[in-house]
Amino acid sequence: MSSTHAPSSKTDLFISFTWLALQGFGGVLTVVQRELVEKKRWLTQDEFLEDWAVAQILPGPNVVNLALMIGGRSFGIQGALAALSGLLLAPTALVLLLAAAVAGVADTAAAQGMLRGMGAVAAGLIAAVGIKMLSALKNNPMGMLTCIGIGTLTFIAIGLLRLPLGWVLLSLGPLASVWAAHCIKQRGGA
Repeated sequence: MSSTHAPSSKTDLFISFTWLALQGFGGVLTVVQRELVEKKRWLTQDEFLEDWAVAQILPGPNVVNLALMIGGRSFGIQGALAALSGLLLAPTALVLLLAAAVAGVADTAAAQGMLRGMGAVAAGLIAAVGIKMLSALKNNPMGMLTCIGIGTLTFIAIGLLRLPLGWVLLSLGPLASVWAAHCIKQRGGA
């Protein structure tokens, strides 16, 4: 990693990803970015964007893919397993306990209303991280305006037109990749 800090041990990976997972109710993007970039400094903002992009296109949950990449990069397969274990063990136990505790009230109007309210909070958190990550686009070889254009097209395709994510990735992903390669080549970077 080119960032100045790295996980100090497999235990550090396990504890850090456990803490990260326990903060991430309803989605962990905001928590992951804050913990790994701003607090731990295991990744720079640019590294985070690159790794998160790869994690999103791999099969499986994004944060699991990211944990495996960071753990593997730091300590090989044992690091990947330490990060994955940290990410999954405590939250799984907590979810099982919560499921048992709320089984009788989950279908009530009050519980459903609370869940809808939390959905609005989660949307706000995701939007905040998206805005925070815009600054990293200034270093993108395609330029900020092109990145914003591609992001807008993606939002329209998925959010407004309700096109399947797979088709959007298979169409816009290769186009953006080819254009980025072209831009890098034009800069003399290839």
